[in-house]
Amino acid sequence: MSKWFYWNTALLVIVIVRVVTYFSFPKLTLPIIFGLIGFLFFLFNWTRNAVFSTIRNVDDRKTKIKLANLSKKVMPFHRYTGTIALVIIMIHVFFIGYWYGFSFTNIKMIFGLLALINLIFMVMTGWWRLMKPTGKLRRIHLRLGISLFFLITLHVLF
Repeated sequence: MSKWFYWNTALLVIVIVRVVTYFSFPKLTLPIIFGLIGFLFFLFNWTRNAVFSTIRNVDDRKTKIKLANLSKKVMPFHRYTGTIALVIIMIHVFFIGYWYGFSFTNIKMIFGLLALINLIFMVMTGWWRLMKPTGKLRRIHLRLGISLFFLITLHVLF
């Protein structure tokens, strides 16, 4: 199993703990609900990276074939899932901005803004890859995904 499965699981547990320990739980506010849903869409897409990493690192041919077939079934929805994640996160940002405003002194908002910008570029490169697939664009898309993972982690932790 890839290290990304462990990282994804750890981040999912952290997010669930943060949501459950939120001051208004079980009655969650709209920004928290949309943030959680957007995160789940992102994590669904990002888990494909863990699957690909496992395919590259596992020796058992049957496991490789099974994971490749699973990934092939999910691939047609990958771009749409990422776009839906962006739309839901934009709604999250709208509610945060409307209810709390924006402050450059709030580190959580800074990491959230950086994650939003990163997500926008990630969705754009994902759609560009449909029109003109290149290795460079694939690497950019992957690096944006890795940086987005860590920006989301920082956003959740602070």
